[in-house]
Amino acid sequence: MKKWVISVSVLLVGAGTLLYMWLGEEIERQATSNADGSADYMIILGAKVKPGGVPSLSLKSRLEVAVQYLMNYPHVKVVVSGGQGPDEDRTEASVMQEYLEQNGIETTRIIVEDQSTSTFENLAFSKELLPKETKKITIVSNDFHLKRATYLAQSLDFEVDAVAAETPKSVESKLRLRERAALLKTYIVGY
Repeated sequence: MKKWVISVSVLLVGAGTLLYMWLGEEIERQATSNADGSADYMIILGAKVKPGGVPSLSLKSRLEVAVQYLMNYPHVKVVVSGGQGPDEDRTEASVMQEYLEQNGIETTRIIVEDQSTSTFENLAFSKELLPKETKKITIVSNDFHLKRATYLAQSLDFEVDAVAAETPKSVESKLRLRERAALLKTYIVGY
């Protein structure tokens, strides 16, 4: 009986290790920018906002690369997507809009989606604000998050390219670990 328990334990640990490694490879495979200005709309996915409307390091990183991209491609319009979490005093979208405007992006280029509370909702609710014929979009998020975001956008019938924001080193290990679990859930449940 003991040998059976040990064998099953070793098998489970091995399978878990392989699953962990595979999910890490899935995340890394999508963790780079490939956007070229061919999509007319960009969606910046929301992230934590600190008290006083201060973007978290992850959100600030997303906003910095988004501003650069929008400066390079002035025809692109942008959806800032993110609601207000229970520990946030402002919506993520309002903080993103303010940041973009303060960094030279005209208000007329910004579309606000401020009801979403998850990556799937970011994309689904943003889709409702875009012209019906819109098929191709550019997603902006942190590098670790792009695989799941792209997968979800494709499930909503979008063609996707991406702008990858660097993940802050201070939170990278925690976010990459959590993202593995979120990606596995998305593969199983579909959202």
